[in-house]
Formats: sequence, structure tokens, C-alpha cells
Amino acid sequence: MRKKFFTKGYIAPLAGLLMAMGGVTAANAGPVTVKASLDSVQILMGRMATMRLQVVQDENVRGTFPLLQPNERGYAAVCGDSVELRTSIKRDTTPLGSGRIQVDWQVPVQAFDSGVYRLPEMVYVAGRDSVRSNPLTFKVTPFPGVTAEDKIADFAGTVDPAGKSFWDFLPDWLVEWGWLILFIMMLALIAFEETLSRRPRGGLIPAPQVPKEAPDAEALRRLGELKERKLWEQGQEKEYFTILTDILRNYLDRRFGINAMEMTSRQIMQTLAADSTLKEKRGLVRQILDMADFVKFAKVRPLPDDSVAAWNNAVAFVNETKSISATAEEKGGES
Repeated sequence: MRKKFFTKGYIAPLAGLLMAMGGVTAANAGPVTVKASLDSVQILMGRMATMRLQVVQDENVRGTFPLLQPNERGYAAVCGDSVELRTSIKRDTTPLGSGRIQVDWQVPVQAFDSGVYRLPEMVYVAGRDSVRSNPLTFKVTPFPGVTAEDKIADFAGTVDPAGKSFWDFLPDWLVEWGWLILFIMMLALIAFEETLSRRPRGGLIPAPQVPKEAPDAEALRRLGELKERKLWEQGQEKEYFTILTDILRNYLDRRFGINAMEMTSRQIMQTLAADSTLKEKRGLVRQILDMADFVKFAKVRPLPDDSVAAWNNAVAFVNETKSISATAEEKGGES
């Protein structure tokens, strides 16, 4: 019996069965994939956001993200310690069938410095293999400060001192150095009278006043000069968008009295939304400011079409919002 079992007739079917079983196991094995996403690409400074990591793998595979391993601090610092990934994560497993599962990781993300950040690729280690996720970019906006309209509580009002006199209203340095100030003022008055005595009898000839350039004319002239410099064609996209946004902010200041030079991009968009005459033109300004922020803070090189579109939007915004008098002058010149 033992001799017959190991004959050629029994060994061939047994080898075929083992090869078939091995082929089934290899066919069921699949690659590990990792996909990363954020629930919001714009986060308020100090607030929490959630990064979702979707891992698809075989159900018998065990893997983890080394960067998200628990530690004493409770977080992993990335982006130059400006962004923190909390290690208090949540995981949910969903069967997909055919021996495959999906593991969803929820990682809290927090940042305390404003700016645009690019998260690194998350490395998932499963056995001897490692898989990287796609990178993520998001913007952290600063927390709005206290404005003049906000009421500050828990502060007592000011009280005038009892028996106040004229000297109470003067600063200490004026009381101590008042005699020197009077002496300097007397010398200045004497010098001024001496100058008046030597001037011609006809009086001073006023200098001719140069008419100030209209806001729209100044903006269009500067935009034309910027186009001729061809900065974005020479790889100087950051300088190009810096000058372009400066022209736009200066035009908003002179034309509408909006202090855009001291505002963030978000504050400018909120101001335009509150103005009924400018509300419909916000799309032109938004494309310019968003592209400029990505170039300045995320160091992203825009496409040539994006640079040309930003310049065209600036020209269109000036032409569509310039004053009525300027429009009337243009029509009069055409006639």
C-alpha cells in the first residue's frame, strides 16, 4: 500500500491540488491603498479639523501609520512644528467582501499659526511594505481680533481727579521743559519775520498744482507697466502677484475709501460683499487674491493662464467700477 500511494499516479493529482490552492491564495491577495482628505481646506487658527485616511487592504493584513503612534505629548508635529496631528485617533473597519476590508482613520488636525500649509504624505506600513498617501494643502486663517464696535466688559469707567487744575492736563515733559520750548518758538518766530521782511513786494508766487491722476487712470497705467515687465514669464511669479495686488488694493483705497492696504484677503472680500455696488464684482477680486495667497504662502507656481487671467480680472474690475465722470470723459473723447 505504501508503495502504491507514492506512485506516479497519486503524486501528480496531489501536486496539482496544491498548486491550485496556492493560485487561489495569490489571486485573493490585493494591494494596499491609502487615500487622504480633509473635511475643510480652510481652518480658523486654533480650531480643530479632521484628516481622514482611507486604507483598503486584505483582512488578514495588519498595518499602522508610524507617525500617528501614541506618545507622551499626545500629538505629532509637522510642517516645521506649525501643525499638530493628534494621536487620539478613531478607526472604523468596513468589510468589502472577497477578503478585503476598508479601515477609516480620523485624525484631528490643529494649527496655531496662520498661513498656507502642505501636509506630508502619510506613510502606512503593512509588514515589509509601505504605502504613501496623497499630500494635502490647507489654509489657516487668523482669529478675528476685537474691533472698536465690540464692548469690553469687567472694566471700570474713568473718573476725573478731585480738585483738578490747568496743570493736570499738561504732560510732565511739557512742564519740565516748557521754558526751552518757548525759547525755541521765539527764535523760530524771529527767523520767520526776518524771512518775510526780505521777500519781494509782489508776494510769493504759488507753485503750479499738478492735477492728481484719477484712481482708475492710475490703476490702468500701472497695470500696463506691469504687463510690459513680463515678470511671470521670467519665473518671478511672487513679485508679479505682489505688485498686482498692491495696484488693486491702492485702487480700492482711492476709489471707494476701503483701507485695503491694511486688510487681509478675507476682510477685503467681506467688505465687498457688504457693498451693493461691488457685490457682483467679487468674483474678479477673489481669483486675484486667492492666487496671490497661494503663490506667496504656499510657494505654488501658477500656470501661465492663471497669471494672465489675474491681470485680465484686475483690468476688468477697474473698467467696470470706475467713476461716472471718467466714463463720461471716455465717451466724449470717442464722439
